[in-house]
Amino acid sequence: MNPDLYCQEKCAKSGSSFYYSFLFLPPVRRQAIMALYAFCREVDDVVDECSDIALASTKLAWWRMEVDRIAERKATHPVGLALQAVDAGINLPPEQLLEIIDGMEMDLQQSRYLDFKGLSLYCYRVASVVGLLAAEIFGYQDRQTQKYAHDLGMAFQLTNIIRDVGDDARRGRIYIPMDELKQFNVPAADILNARYSDNFTALMQCQYERAQHYYEQAFSQLPAVDRKSQRPGLIMAAIYRTLLEEIRDTQFQVLHQRISLPATRKLWLAAKTWIKG
Repeated sequence: MNPDLYCQEKCAKSGSSFYYSFLFLPPVRRQAIMALYAFCREVDDVVDECSDIALASTKLAWWRMEVDRIAERKATHPVGLALQAVDAGINLPPEQLLEIIDGMEMDLQQSRYLDFKGLSLYCYRVASVVGLLAAEIFGYQDRQTQKYAHDLGMAFQLTNIIRDVGDDARRGRIYIPMDELKQFNVPAADILNARYSDNFTALMQCQYERAQHYYEQAFSQLPAVDRKSQRPGLIMAAIYRTLLEEIRDTQFQVLHQRISLPATRKLWLAAKTWIKG
């Protein structure tokens, strides 16, 4: 299959909110961001779909070698070939692709985080690094935009964690820091067994406020000169913040269901944000 088509289908089938922001990009940048996103999906799927930890580690090691092959222009996988073909003017450092893999590998090594400091490293690797690479693809003039991209990635990952509490628990994972579970008197067993309580709602409100803080911090750091080029990230933010509000409006009923926005609403938010500029 054509590498670009493979990446496009990978993005479209994922149902991710990110896909709607890619549609507004010019072809060169759209090809690059879809290749990056497809890479993230491939390595994430290794962890989510492979129950054998040793086998998953072997597969991630293969992807590390593929990153080396991309740098040497000897890629073999359709996603690697697509990344290899990214326009030379777009800088996607191999070490950052490897750091994304490092983040995915953390899921094989631990299923709990003692505190937010530990969780922050995970969020940085699986989301903020992606944000930094995406900012490179979208283009920027002011280096302050890197701080915006970093914090927006954090906000997205914290939103994912809130949305996926139930799904993650069914995989035996809890990303909410353990010291905060203790602070709000929410036993891990309540999350693993989908038991709601006032304490759980208060705990999730804390997670919501942290995510909102990172959104606000990100927006405050986006230079006006780069706002237009970074519109795809703002589209993602509009969709993700709307989702976050929907989750809060349900009183964080995320243990037994995965709350999402209809595709038509995502597309409407994307178009509205793009036109707003």
